[in-house]
Amino acid sequence: MTAEARPASPPLTERQEARRRRILHASAQLAGKGGFEAVQMREVAEAAGVALGTLYRYFPSKVHLLVATMQDQLQRMQGTLRKRPPAGADPADRVAETLMRAFRALQREPHLADAMVRALTFADRSVSPEVDTVSRLTTAIILDSMGLEHPTPEQLSAVRVIEHTWHSALITWLSGRASIAQVKIDIETVCRLIDLTAEDPVR
Repeated sequence: MTAEARPASPPLTERQEARRRRILHASAQLAGKGGFEAVQMREVAEAAGVALGTLYRYFPSKVHLLVATMQDQLQRMQGTLRKRPPAGADPADRVAETLMRAFRALQREPHLADAMVRALTFADRSVSPEVDTVSRLTTAIILDSMGLEHPTPEQLSAVRVIEHTWHSALITWLSGRASIAQVKIDIETVCRLIDLTAEDPVR
């Protein structure tokens, strides 16, 4: 089954969705203990209680699986943030607070964070739909924090730059090349782009 065909697949049944959730849980557990290398498809299948062939029907490769795991983590994060939204006085403060909360959540699971980021880095065109979903979820989390339903093109451009900076900050922290304090400074700095687009939304 090709990557292009999968988005058109019929919705999962309740039983299939439960199986998929077990697989994602097993993936996150294994990655959390040992990182990217610990996520072996056979071990994931055993931990999830599914046949190896079944696992491959859901996720054609380890990269597909780990990118889907990141989707799941972001969806959980989005739900938490909607229940307990950031309290900053302006959109830039709220986005910075949101991204740092997300960063600290990943900080608590460094092996899982590293596995998911490596999967995104290794993803080829066959994983494009899954990677696009990760990007859309990240964008939605930022827009939720800004309180925007209909952002201007300039605001969306700022959001993309913020996403790139957050992703880069995560990579540099995981590689030991940046401290949490430096990440916070970088995130707060890039979030000031939101103020610039709000001041002059139409050129």
